[in-house]
Amino acid sequence: MEASIETRTIDGKAVAAELRAGVAGEVAAFENQHGRPPSLTTILVGEDPASNVYVNNKHKACAEVGIFSSDERLPADTSADYLAGLIDDLNADDTVDGILLQLPLPDGLDDDELCGRVAAEKDVDGLTTLNAGRIVQGRPGIVPCTPSGVMILIEEAGVELSGAEAVVVGRSNLVGRPVASLLLAENATVTTCHSRTRDLAEVTRRADVLVSCVGVPGLIDGSMLKPGAVVVDVGTTRGESGLLGDVAFDSVQGVAAAVTPVPGGVGPMTIACLLAN
Repeated sequence: MEASIETRTIDGKAVAAELRAGVAGEVAAFENQHGRPPSLTTILVGEDPASNVYVNNKHKACAEVGIFSSDERLPADTSADYLAGLIDDLNADDTVDGILLQLPLPDGLDDDELCGRVAAEKDVDGLTTLNAGRIVQGRPGIVPCTPSGVMILIEEAGVELSGAEAVVVGRSNLVGRPVASLLLAENATVTTCHSRTRDLAEVTRRADVLVSCVGVPGLIDGSMLKPGAVVVDVGTTRGESGLLGDVAFDSVQGVAAAVTPVPGGVGPMTIACLLAN
């Protein structure tokens, strides 16, 4: 099929930079009001190399906007009771504004239980049951960082979500479910697809907005799109050639109205939205 649509690449790096600049201004206002900068404490249990990189990147990002950050590093054999006690202490510390428990935790520690112990108002990842429930109910709360970034990029693409057909491929608690709830709150008609969906392409071809977040490289190609759709690719899988998205980027050119790249799309938004939270 001959390309007939000029496909715009949505620049997540540029949008994230604007968001960070706004956060820096809010940080300065907070410090002026409270006599100290806002503070984040991260907790990293074990020696997972990827988690170590993620935590270091978060501290670097905090420093760039003036947020004070501290780091609790614990051995992999840390007990659940000790970790729970540390979280309780941080919840009670008025000088700690945000708590981030880096996931995944080592074997033997329950991610959901320990994340749920973080006070909802300090839950910068938006993963507690209370914050997740607020999203489902359409009430104000702290929104998980990646879903928040997805919604900002959809807005950047100029989509009128009210009445639009939105398809989310993926139903994880981290991304798929909250994205679907956020789209529904904007009055989109939302379909969630997953590994049991019959004829995925038939469903995705209805989408005015398509969000894919399953981590299967090249799952979505141009033949699966409605012409003029806006496509947000959350998938990140590390391959021999670098990071790969769920969307076959070259294939959707000339079909999609706009698409986020991997890397450089949703990824930069995740940490920017963490800073905003």
